[in-house]
Amino acid sequence: MTMFLSRFDGQSKLLLRSLMSGASGVHRAVDVFHRQQRSNPEMSLSHFIEKLCEDEVTSSQTGEQPLSVKPLVSLFPASFKQNLLSFVYLIHSVLPQTSVLRLLECLSQDPHPNPWTSALCRQIRRSVGVHDEEPLYTPLCSQRLKELSQRLVVCGETGGWAKCLSDQTVESGSQSASSLSELGTQRKRKVSLVTVDSGDEETGQQSKRIKMDVRGSEQKAEEQDVNKETSERLERETPAEELQPAPDCQSESLPEHIKVCVLQIKELLESHTEWDQSSMDVFKVLNDCDPAQVEVLCSTLSLPDVPEPTLPKLCSSVLTLSTDLSYSTAAAIIKSLLLEKVLSLSEPASRCLVTAVTSLCVRYPRPMCHALIGPILKEKNIGNPQAELLNRLIEGCLDSHYRLLLLQMTFKVAWSEAVLSVIHSLLESKPDLNEEVFTQFTEQLLTQGPQFTKSVKFAKMMLTVLTKYSSHVTAAHKHSLSCCLTSNETFLKKSLQAALKRITHTT
Repeated sequence: MTMFLSRFDGQSKLLLRSLMSGASGVHRAVDVFHRQQRSNPEMSLSHFIEKLCEDEVTSSQTGEQPLSVKPLVSLFPASFKQNLLSFVYLIHSVLPQTSVLRLLECLSQDPHPNPWTSALCRQIRRSVGVHDEEPLYTPLCSQRLKELSQRLVVCGETGGWAKCLSDQTVESGSQSASSLSELGTQRKRKVSLVTVDSGDEETGQQSKRIKMDVRGSEQKAEEQDVNKETSERLERETPAEELQPAPDCQSESLPEHIKVCVLQIKELLESHTEWDQSSMDVFKVLNDCDPAQVEVLCSTLSLPDVPEPTLPKLCSSVLTLSTDLSYSTAAAIIKSLLLEKVLSLSEPASRCLVTAVTSLCVRYPRPMCHALIGPILKEKNIGNPQAELLNRLIEGCLDSHYRLLLLQMTFKVAWSEAVLSVIHSLLESKPDLNEEVFTQFTEQLLTQGPQFTKSVKFAKMMLTVLTKYSSHVTAAHKHSLSCCLTSNETFLKKSLQAALKRITHTT
């Protein structure tokens, strides 16, 4: 599923990850959607649904069958489809009907549909006003219901449910025995009848018989093998997110004094009152946690879901600690608290988010570079909001050493227009480049430059290199830079060539 995630933008990735998080996926997705709506009331999920409906060329795992074209959504596991449909059902009133119907059409193309998926599709069609005469249940379910109702009629009023279920037990037992005989395995069965004495008719008690099927030791061993095989198969098929324990279960591993502090912090985050000094002292517990405990603490507190207006108070409490946090603790908190919020930006960051990011960056620059800025640069679909926030950190919060570190980070990622904006800002800030780093940078210009022949941002970045770093340019560098300029198609080409020609003091 990781290869599919790269095709979606930041906001859509958050929704996808939420929907893939098992039984709680629907609730998480709705929370993420509401947060995104609050930050951008004009947002729409049409693009998200269109991506899911795009055709994908697939082949069988064995390679024996020919290539086929399927909607991307059909390649996700059944648990994701059920969560997706439940999510759509809850918010269908704010979705375009055409997008919803197209999604349902794509899901209906599955040759082996899941009964729950089929039922949810029909329910959503009804909810959006599309006439659908098909019942919500499947034909197999309908057949079983009819058989059950017929049993109830045959049983009459004398035996009721007890007789009906007794007959069903006998029938299932005979079916089990016949199937076992086909396998050539002999089974001995003992049936014991436990009779409950009937009371007075006036008390309304009736005679009940419970048939208890006592199986032999061989059959128990076989059932254990089947259960083991089933559990192993479920472990293989279940996404990693579903196998992780819930936050409440994880918090049980924390020492008692940390548990108490976690509850107090949770109350603070959920309260709407001002925090006094005594309440902020509870954050001292962060210095008592090892890296694993910090991860559990962040998960238990649901830091990614903390509302943006609460961020300045939370960060201020962390920054007022008399002892600085360790690198690993600071990195874990920064990543958990800020990464999802920054990646989901579709417009300039709010004042509260900017305050939180800049205050933590000033105090903890190295964790900020590795836990927030680095992961953002690696994302393929970041845009101007993310680039503007990173440029603000570069210009106002990071010294030359960390600006050089970020520039080297850009050598390991695929460049985009947003990344070019960050590189330009880094170069304008004049980090201390040595010959080795400058050589690596010119190699990146040769490697990644051809895709930006018409990019004005790339041309402006090149002009900065030629004017502000001319003293770094050697004869070999000049040749590489000349190759980059040859394919440039912007209005700055002549200015670039003139700036390169003025560099004569090469070695």
